[in-house]
Amino acid sequence: MAARSELHCPPASHPIQPVSQTCTGAEILLNCLIAEGVDTMFGMPGGVLLSFYEALPNFPINHILVRHEQGAVHMAEGYARATGKPGVAMATSGPGATNLVTGLADAYYDSIPIVALTGNVPSSLLGNDAFQEADIVGITRPITKHNIIVRRVEDLAQAVKEAFHVATTGRPGPVLVDIPKDILLASTEFNYAQTTIDLPGYHNPQTYTMQDIDAILALLKEAKQPVLLSGGGVINAGAHDEVRTFAERFNIPTSCSLMGLGGFPTSHPLYMGFCGMHGQYWANIAIANADLLLVVGNRLGDRQTGKTDRFARNAKIVHIDLDPSSLQKNVETFLPVQGEIKEIFQHLLAQTEDMAPFAESLTSRSQWFQTIDGWKTRRKPEIFPDGFLSPQFVIERLFHWMPKDGFVTTEVGQHQMWAAQRFNLDRPRSFISSGGLGTMGFGFPAALGVQAAFPDKTVLDIAGDGSFQMTLQELATARDHGLAVKIAVINNGYLGMVRQWQDKTWNRPSQSRMTSPDYIKLAEAYGGVGFVVNHPDEVDAVIQQAYAITDRPVIIDFRVKEKADVYPWVPAGAANEEMLTEDSATNEHKN
Repeated sequence: MAARSELHCPPASHPIQPVSQTCTGAEILLNCLIAEGVDTMFGMPGGVLLSFYEALPNFPINHILVRHEQGAVHMAEGYARATGKPGVAMATSGPGATNLVTGLADAYYDSIPIVALTGNVPSSLLGNDAFQEADIVGITRPITKHNIIVRRVEDLAQAVKEAFHVATTGRPGPVLVDIPKDILLASTEFNYAQTTIDLPGYHNPQTYTMQDIDAILALLKEAKQPVLLSGGGVINAGAHDEVRTFAERFNIPTSCSLMGLGGFPTSHPLYMGFCGMHGQYWANIAIANADLLLVVGNRLGDRQTGKTDRFARNAKIVHIDLDPSSLQKNVETFLPVQGEIKEIFQHLLAQTEDMAPFAESLTSRSQWFQTIDGWKTRRKPEIFPDGFLSPQFVIERLFHWMPKDGFVTTEVGQHQMWAAQRFNLDRPRSFISSGGLGTMGFGFPAALGVQAAFPDKTVLDIAGDGSFQMTLQELATARDHGLAVKIAVINNGYLGMVRQWQDKTWNRPSQSRMTSPDYIKLAEAYGGVGFVVNHPDEVDAVIQQAYAITDRPVIIDFRVKEKADVYPWVPAGAANEEMLTEDSATNEHKN
């Protein structure tokens, strides 16, 4: 590598200027990140990346050193999900790169814009089974939107520009750029302003027409019992205001998918709650009885639909989505509409400033809402007996004391479903959870990514004792970077969801009993604060005390009832309206 004095690539204190400079590949990469607006990244160095980390202190990027590369991707996901900006994760070659795989798959399923940067062995050694070599491009091809290995330093800037373009346009997703060691060391002239995007096979067409808009409105004129189902695509598109206004204008009861939580205000009188396998009873029943279902930004996965051929079988389904591959994939729909969600709803609103043609349809809504209210009142309220700690009660109180501008992440399991049922924040991007892949260990590093983006906000990870133990080493990351995340461990001594399925559909629990460390000592060992709560009377005071701590991570060990179950529950192969509730659950569904 040429000496610094021979280069014309000064330390960057602001976005690069549109002039040519001679830079190393490492400096080109850092300048590209600055030009793309990257202020924070998550990673861990390794041998092939030393030139990058040598140059890094010269650039105004907050690099957060992780303890495991899976944590880097989940942190980047949390950052991206909370901000709407692409998250950036970096890993070295071989095992460093392969440790990214779970996080990339998670981002792929949930449509999260991530740019993953991996180092690799020198180009001359590729394919020779060199030390810490891995074909990360081949490994990640099925779980990335796009990936590439850079073969020439002259191609590096274009590869990075294309990565950010693909990650953030169309249906968002993860992109991986693999950079051999010699490419980072080599030098070339560089002008990012002149760098072009050359992706002839990459298009984001919109196929909807004004006839589709008219068809949707014609269906609304006839509908007596409509429901709107809002998914994560509404949040990704920034279309939450348009969708809410549309629901208000047509007085449509609205439910959200797991990924859609926050896309419709939970305090809104039209909001019915979370739906799907563990969704609110009345939301699932309303969808089953709707005569028109407007599905927006939702891929209609199996956890959402139950038995697909019975999903909303009484309704004409209008499915609006940006991704054409999501339409007619899992559920046959009456009217598939492909295009930008925000733009489509802007058209719908523009066409309905005069609501007189819909007067007759709107008069039927009061009866529809009375019916839905009847389904709500028929359900028995949950009881929280004295003497033991109910996980549902704990989660309700965590949300009760949560500042309205706070953020909640979750791990995966029973606690995730209880959190989704009780979520009460009104802002998009305030509920962050692993949906499609269901990744245990996601919530805590994701919370660190959120906290890095919003250091002055309250960030809470609602965790299971099983999930938290998968990535708890990132407590060291939290300590070193002053990330004062709160971790509420719903500690039931089991892999709770596994135990529930084993109890109810198999013969006995097996290998689902889970022990935990002393979380107070664990928190203190990592420079944090720990609490243990055993009784309902202790809950509120400890939560308030934990939320008030703003300079270090906090763990609250809630010792909850061991065998509390999540209801409602749609058993595998059942229709959503066949969900089990607390008063209907039996062992009749055993295999």
